[in-house]
Amino acid sequence: MNSTLDHNKAIVIRFNKEVIEQGNVETFNALVAEDFINHSAPPGAPKGPEGMIYFFTRILRPAFSDLKAEIYDQVAEGDKVTTRKAFYGIHTGELMGIPASNKKVVIEVIDIVRLRDGKYIE
Repeated sequence: MNSTLDHNKAIVIRFNKEVIEQGNVETFNALVAEDFINHSAPPGAPKGPEGMIYFFTRILRPAFSDLKAEIYDQVAEGDKVTTRKAFYGIHTGELMGIPASNKKVVIEVIDIVRLRDGKYIE
């Protein structure tokens, strides 16, 4: 077991629970480097931290009144953590032009995060 790899995996879990589920902007600021680059930002959206927190707090979380992130698997190597997870919740608000359906929605995700000094950088 490698303590750095385990620490990086724990940071990713914390991000998913505190930032995505709870919308905690202080945790976001603590875990995301100022020079962070989001390679999966939508076209036209800022690729830095401001674009990512905007997506979670202004688009994703308002669309799901009970948004949860369930981590299935994590693999860490070097400075990267790959996570297979799902976001799920009841679709109670508009999501990128799609009106609320009031149905449970599951969004399956695999992401790769690169960390430096305990913070997301990519």
